[in-house]
Amino acid sequence: MDLIAKLQVIYERWEEIGRQINDPDIMADMKKYIKLNKDYKDLVPMVEAFKTYSTILDHIESAKDMLYNEKDEEMKSMAKDELTDLDIRKTQLEEDIKFLLIPKDPQDSKNAVLEIRAGTGGDEASIFAGDLFRMYMKYCENRNWKVELVSSSQGTVGGYKEIILEVKGDNAYGQLKYESGVHRVQRIPSTETQGRIHTSAASVAVLPEADEFDVEILPSDIRKDTFCSSGPGGQSVNTTYSAIRLTHVPTGIVATCQDQKSQLKNFEQAMTVLRTRIFEREYQKYMDEISSKRKTMVSTGDRSAKIRTYNYPQSRVTDHRINLTFYNLPSFTDGDIQPMIDALQMAENAELLKAAVDA
Repeated sequence: MDLIAKLQVIYERWEEIGRQINDPDIMADMKKYIKLNKDYKDLVPMVEAFKTYSTILDHIESAKDMLYNEKDEEMKSMAKDELTDLDIRKTQLEEDIKFLLIPKDPQDSKNAVLEIRAGTGGDEASIFAGDLFRMYMKYCENRNWKVELVSSSQGTVGGYKEIILEVKGDNAYGQLKYESGVHRVQRIPSTETQGRIHTSAASVAVLPEADEFDVEILPSDIRKDTFCSSGPGGQSVNTTYSAIRLTHVPTGIVATCQDQKSQLKNFEQAMTVLRTRIFEREYQKYMDEISSKRKTMVSTGDRSAKIRTYNYPQSRVTDHRINLTFYNLPSFTDGDIQPMIDALQMAENAELLKAAVDA
C-alpha cells in the first residue's frame, strides 16, 4: 500500500471516530468514550500531515502542468522553481510521515509502576538494588516527575531486597519501559577483603499504571488485610494497623503497601499496584503478540533477559540489546540515563519504521 493510500485509511478512521464520539450511546459508555477521545486526539498529527501532503501533491501536479503547457518563459521558470521547492517539501514530509506511521504503544503516555528487586549476589545485590533506586530517583527528579514510595524491604547491610515506586509524569512509562530486565553489576564489594571483583544482579520491572477504566475490579473480589508496618516512618507507623495487603481472589494477585502513615493512603496505593498487576496480565498478552510478529531487540517485556552491565573498575556501562557502551558510569548512576534510553528508542523505531514501510 502506497503512502497516500495508508494516510487515506487513517483519515477515514479519524472521521469515523469523530462521528462515534457524538453518538449518544457511546457518550453513555464512559470507558469507550474516553478511549475514543484519546484515539481521536492521537490521530490528529497524522490527519494534519495527510492534508498537507495532499495539498503538496496537488500543487506539484499544477506546477507540472504549467511547466509543460505554459508558453510564457517567465511563468515556466516560476513553475520550475516552485516544483523544486515542492519536491523538497514532499521528500521531507514523507520522512516525517514514515515516523508518524510507526505503531505507538498505547500505554506510553501512562504513569509507571517501577519495581526493583535484588537478585543473585546476596548483600551486594541488595546494595546494587539500592544504587538503581537512587539512579532512577535522580532521573525522575531531572524530568520533574513525581515519585511515590509504595512499598520497600530493606537489605541486611543496606540497599533493598525489594522496592516499588509509583512514577507520575508525562510519558513516564514510554521512557522507563526500556529499563525492564536484569541489570548486572561487576565491582569489588565493600565486604570483600581480598579485592576480588564480584558479579551481582538486580531485576527491574516497569509496568504501565492501570487506571480504573483499564481494569474493572469488583469489591467482592478483593480480600483486605491490615497489619502493623515494619518500615520507616516513625513510631506511629510501627504501632498502628496502617499497612494494607490486598488479594484479588480470582487471580491470587497480591499487593501490599506499608510506607504511609495513613491506612487510606496505603489502601489507595495498594489498589494502584493491584490494578496494574491485573492489567499487566492482559498487557503481557499484547506484548507477546507483538514480539511474535517482530523480533525486536527492546521492549519485549522479557524480564529475565540480562539487558545491562555496570562495570565499576572500567567505569563502563553496556546495554547488551544494542551493544552500546558508555564510559561515564558515575554520571550514569547519578541519573544521566537519558542518552541510553534515547538510543534504545531510536533502535526500536528503526525496526518499527522498516516494518511499517514494508507493510
